[in-house]
Amino acid sequence: MARVVVVGAGVIGTLHAYLALRAGHEVTHLERELAARGASVRNFGLIWVSGRRPGEELSFALRSRELWGELKEQVPGIGFRANGSLTIVQEEAELRVLEQVMAREDSSSRRFSLLDAAEVEAVNPAVRGRILAGLHCRADAAVEPSIVPGALRAAMERSDRYSWMPGRHIVGVDDSGVHDHRGCSYDGDLVVICPGAAHRTLGGWDPEQAPLRRVRLQMMETEPSPLRLTTSIADSDSLRYYPAFDVPALADLPEPAPIVREQHMQLLLQQRLDGRLTVGDTHEYDEPFDVAVSDEPYVHLQERVESILGAPMPKVRRRWAGVYSQAVDDRLFHREQVAADAWVVTGAGGRGMTLAPAIAERVLSELGLI
Repeated sequence: MARVVVVGAGVIGTLHAYLALRAGHEVTHLERELAARGASVRNFGLIWVSGRRPGEELSFALRSRELWGELKEQVPGIGFRANGSLTIVQEEAELRVLEQVMAREDSSSRRFSLLDAAEVEAVNPAVRGRILAGLHCRADAAVEPSIVPGALRAAMERSDRYSWMPGRHIVGVDDSGVHDHRGCSYDGDLVVICPGAAHRTLGGWDPEQAPLRRVRLQMMETEPSPLRLTTSIADSDSLRYYPAFDVPALADLPEPAPIVREQHMQLLLQQRLDGRLTVGDTHEYDEPFDVAVSDEPYVHLQERVESILGAPMPKVRRRWAGVYSQAVDDRLFHREQVAADAWVVTGAGGRGMTLAPAIAERVLSELGLI
């Protein structure tokens, strides 16, 4: 049995703690807040296989999807459901992209089907707007992001090998362990630090030398909808965003709306278990980020939702911005040794919820703990 110290209660940190505990190790879990507050709880909760890059990234996502299925059986409270997704297109040029994607060898592993408008409505009866076709991905799934970290933590707290220590801001790391703002130190056979987008808060690690950037996004949530969305939904702007759609026909797409181009937008739409709709999102890459949210992207997103559903979007309950960490090279995430037994793990980008279980599994496996 090894002693493992995990810093960070977001989904990536929590899954490192969970898998290490499941493997029989003793885990001390530290978090600067009282609970996760960052991108892990400010996202769609999508397990998004459909958009992943062919090759290693797709294989990694499929493994992560398999692990999410295992976690559902062990911790039902995460709200996992294998709901699949529909990427909706409304123009012929967009349909050509989907046809070329379907022709690739990996379409079967993604469990893709290309549906006409009537078939789209049969799969998701809430989609009754102007629809030409839809790409159905049965490999995609969803969880409830606001409750995943807490549900996993509650399961771990049933073990006497797990210690949860919130309100501990780590200010330094060295060969003797990590040190918090109260002057306490924590050492282990392995220390895994998952800071999310809080790159500059860890003493002893210089994030400016790492291939990382931070990305800000805007999202919103509605009142519960009377419609039941049986799948997650993406619009045709996602064809430009996700690497899975990088096929020759992509070059023939018309120019996106100015707001889409300026804000690097796509529509993602996910219904929560209580009926609320999570709607987004934008992408801002240049820091310093604005502290306020902008109205224009929300107006565009609402129009897109109503165009696809053919019905008014419910009243917006709240809007927010979030920031995530993204590796800027070709790696799926960033892992860096910062002391003899300490590693920083971050940079999954907008793939964090999708890839978190496989990231934790790979890190712990390569370090000899599972």
